[in-house]
Amino acid sequence: MKKTFNSFVFSLILLGSIFSFSQTNKDQRYIFFLHNKFVEENDLNVPHPEYGKAEYNEILASFRKDNFIVYSEKRNKNTNAVKYAKKIVKQVQGLLKKGISPEKITVIGTSKGGYIAQYVSTYLADPNVNFVFIGCFRDIDIEEIPDINFCGNILTIYEKSDIYGVSAVRRKETSKLKVNHFKEIELNTNLKHGFLYKALDSWIVLCKKWAEGNYDLK
Repeated sequence: MKKTFNSFVFSLILLGSIFSFSQTNKDQRYIFFLHNKFVEENDLNVPHPEYGKAEYNEILASFRKDNFIVYSEKRNKNTNAVKYAKKIVKQVQGLLKKGISPEKITVIGTSKGGYIAQYVSTYLADPNVNFVFIGCFRDIDIEEIPDINFCGNILTIYEKSDIYGVSAVRRKETSKLKVNHFKEIELNTNLKHGFLYKALDSWIVLCKKWAEGNYDLK
């Protein structure tokens, strides 16, 4: 499939960054942000009929404002989650091979992007990398997606009014890989699944703290 312009730019930026890490501050922190399915299927100027505009660029800008190096791209429509996760795994491994400490790397995903992030956690199998899964777990996942195993420093964020996101403690308990830190936060924005469309401090600040190694979220 032909790459979109955004994908092409992302690849160039990431490739250039990986090959220049020998000159990079090893204290720098990195975020991989994986967006939801609606952004994958629609132009950014198309509003969701219920949740409104997906503030994808605003979310990235918020992370970058706090000096994180952010890797993200607008995925092609109908992206295969498993294949894409393996692509991200290779990119994370590229950082690790250049001497970046795993705790300086955070993979954040919302909705479908959160499921991709869960697969990254499974395939990377590094207990020291940080992950934030947002609005992306249902109880039926244990039976329907049995091949996911949490591994790493795991933060899950879900919204009380959202039927597509609940506590993921069951997944943590059934996972066969090592989880160094695990924490869950329930939000109460009353925005249902739309909370993750917005660049809200209520979840973005939690992501930043987790990415900075603040596993108590204080």
